Amino acid sequence: MLEGVGHEWSSGVRLFHDVDRTLVEGTVTALVGPSGSGKSTLLAILAGMVRPTDGAVRRPPRCRPLWVFQNPHGVARRRALDHVALPFIARGADRREADLRAHGVLERFGLGDRAHARFAELSGGEAQRLMLARGMASAPDLMLVDEPTAQLDRATSAEVNRAIGALAESGTVVVVATHDDDTRAACDEVLDLGRHR
Repeated sequence: MLEGVGHEWSSGVRLFHDVDRTLVEGTVTALVGPSGSGKSTLLAILAGMVRPTDGAVRRPPRCRPLWVFQNPHGVARRRALDHVALPFIARGADRREADLRAHGVLERFGLGDRAHARFAELSGGEAQRLMLARGMASAPDLMLVDEPTAQLDRATSAEVNRAIGALAESGTVVVVATHDDDTRAACDEVLDLGRHR
């Protein structure tokens, strides 16, 4: 998927070079490296939002990326269940079927008992896990997760890291940019941009 990919800013500052990697469906890859090494930039390149200055990104035709941001954004008054059911409804499921499927996804992320809680009532860790659950329900071809534990305390981070393992079950290609050693350990593979500077 990544063939000799490199990127530098117009100022001439090089972030990384010669990144070769095939990202495999059903695996979660940790994207690591020191601050300023280009993790968010490489996520944007994978999403097709930024063109690399070197190399090429090969994507399947009609590849659908989904980006899960560092700060979870939801609709304050909507239930957790609604957030996860919506992608199923968008793909043609009726409300009853969508709710049943959404419940199943919430259970996998340890949120089954919070299905009827409003987004505003969720803790930081619950909100982040909800965004991961919604991402899985959306069935993208490529899921990009940016620093999912950066704003969380240790115990809450552990909850999210356990949920990251469930992402691979979707059969999606998942890439998680992180500084967190525990998040890195929760992933199947590691791509270290510090080795491509």
